[in-house]
Amino acid sequence: MKNRIRELRKAQKLSQSELADIVGTTRQTITSIEVGKYTASLGLAYKIAHYFNLSIEEVFDFSEIENEE
Repeated sequence: MKNRIRELRKAQKLSQSELADIVGTTRQTITSIEVGKYTASLGLAYKIAHYFNLSIEEVFDFSEIENEE
């Protein structure tokens, strides 16, 4: 799933480790989400979006999922 995490993180000068600490996960998880190897759980997606003061839909691209239905 495509997302804007890297772009948002870099705009705030946050490392992957710093974002991981803020949202309660590991740097490896943030890396995997950014490159599309892992899809964030709803709870984690909410925490990430909430940190950036955005909706989940503004951070994550659900178009692939919508096209499957």
